[in-house]
Order: sequence, then C-alpha cells, then structure tokens
Amino acid sequence: MTHESINNRLALVMKSGKYTLGYKIALKFLRSSKGNLIIISNNCPPLRKSEIEYYAMLAKVGVLHYNGNNVDLGTAYGKNFRVSCLSIIDA
Repeated sequence: MTHESINNRLALVMKSGKYTLGYKIALKFLRSSKGNLIIISNNCPPLRKSEIEYYAMLAKVGVLHYNGNNVDLGTAYGKNFRVSCLSIIDA
C-alpha cells in the first residue's frame, strides 16, 4: 500500500471505526484477542515493536509498519501529538 492510501484509510477509520491509541492499550487488546489491525510507526522502540509483534502473532492480528515516524502517524490520524502504536478494533 502506498503512504497516501494508508492515510486515506486511516481518515475513514477515524470517522467510522473504533480505535485506540497507545502502546499499553494495544497490548491490553492483544492479550484479550480483540482487534483487527495494529499499526506501528517506524521509530517505535525495537523492544516495544517486537513485543507488539509477538502478541499480535499469538492473537492472529495483522501488523502494519507505517512508513513515517510517530509524529507523521499522529498527524495522519488527525491528532496533534505523537502516536507510536495504533490499534484498530472495528473498521
């Protein structure tokens, strides 16, 4: 997927879907096997990234590596703060 199509789909999810922002909440949803997709920014710390990927593999949830940093991911989602991890619960 291209960077622009991901941003367009993020805008659509922001309007119509259920989502959570943040690392701790993403882990909470992964442990309870909820969620459809996890989006991780490219400058997320490696330990956190590997932990999220591990729990996502156990829960059989897809992981998307965003091609921008955490500021870009927050801006694409319409927030004025940094977002390193985003979990989409219901699209």
